[in-house]
Amino acid sequence: MKKRKFGLALSLVLAAGTVLSACGSNDKGNDNAAEGDKDKDSFQVAMVTDVGGVDDKSFNQSAWEGLKAFGEDNGLSKGNGIDYLQSQSDADYATNLNSLTRQGNDLVFGIGFMMEGAISEISQQQTDAHFAIVDAVVDQPNVASITFKEQEASFLAGVAAAHATQSKKIGFIGGVEGEVIGRFEAGFVDGVKAVDPDIEVDVQYAGAFDKPEIGKTIASKMYSSGADVVFHASGGTGAGLFSEARDLKEKDPEKYIWAIGVDSDQSAEGAVGDHNIVLTSALKGVSTAVQDISTKAKEGNFPGGETTVYGLKEDGVGLAAINEEVENKAEIDAAVEEWTAKIKNGEYTVPDTVK
Repeated sequence: MKKRKFGLALSLVLAAGTVLSACGSNDKGNDNAAEGDKDKDSFQVAMVTDVGGVDDKSFNQSAWEGLKAFGEDNGLSKGNGIDYLQSQSDADYATNLNSLTRQGNDLVFGIGFMMEGAISEISQQQTDAHFAIVDAVVDQPNVASITFKEQEASFLAGVAAAHATQSKKIGFIGGVEGEVIGRFEAGFVDGVKAVDPDIEVDVQYAGAFDKPEIGKTIASKMYSSGADVVFHASGGTGAGLFSEARDLKEKDPEKYIWAIGVDSDQSAEGAVGDHNIVLTSALKGVSTAVQDISTKAKEGNFPGGETTVYGLKEDGVGLAAINEEVENKAEIDAAVEEWTAKIKNGEYTVPDTVK
């Protein structure tokens, strides 16, 4: 299988780390704590995963890759300046956040909106510590909040799916219902309908981010019902989608079937012999965001009390390269490019809630 590349704009951003340069300086944060960071001989940063785990090949893994990149830039490694704790259930969130804070970490990330309550609680108890949360907003002076316009990336995924489908039936698998996954769903459905309002989109939720067996069951039902393109926004649960799509393609190499990944380029999950069943992936710059906030905190510019939102215009979300195996790749590329320009220049606003 040949290696596929990210879409050009986002790949340059993720490589260079410039996507987040517009974050701004810290106007609201804990100035004393920030100044203290600059005087430390060493800097420690860690993260708490949600229940998907650090190797979910999606959201948590992308965040850990961001910490590792920060570590490489600063001579740090796991257990020596950067670290993580994995959560087996939501009951672990507060305990893990507390543990990493008490271990002397200068900054602790909570990865995912499911940690909003725990971050809010612990940040008010540990007022001298710095925290950051991805995909939620916690209004505390020692918390940096990071959110994305997922609807814009998933809109482009919907455009690609609509151009790729032959059956005019498409599926969406969500993890846990909420604002974040709702933005994915809203954008994806809107992208599909922008191309062809007659295409049917089957939306189903797994109710979990760590249940690939449920993802596989849902995907099986969707494909057997005629869907030929299925997009997931479900963390580790999405592994079940790829498993089902690979199984079907392996049984019948001529079967027309596609899966769409999320958060990072998940094309590695689609290899089936000489084929790859991943059409594309909706990208979020979680890795770069984690790396950037860590760097700012180390330099004494921690953006506490601020919320930074990243969309297409900021090159904080995007779409991975379209699979070269799809026959109308040029058509899909042109459509994605056209809609990207419309969104970036404000000609079109993607809805962030389901209609």
